[in-house]
Amino acid sequence: MFKKLKLKRKIKTYKAQIEILEKKRARSQAALLEAILTHTTPSDTDVDYFNNYTSQINEIRKRLQEIQAQLEEL
Repeated sequence: MFKKLKLKRKIKTYKAQIEILEKKRARSQAALLEAILTHTTPSDTDVDYFNNYTSQINEIRKRLQEIQAQLEEL
């Protein structure tokens, strides 16, 4: 019982972290999209930020799936 509650709390935390990271990534994503639309080269910092946030989001999503699988097993 306690373990289920703990896993649900972790799921909620991970979802909140993903939402925060997606908001941060949106700024660099907008800059990349603007560069594509104007046929210019995107800034290296924008590309780095986008790749960094994307990798963080993917890692948290992977952990989230593992936690959800554990919860389903209980």
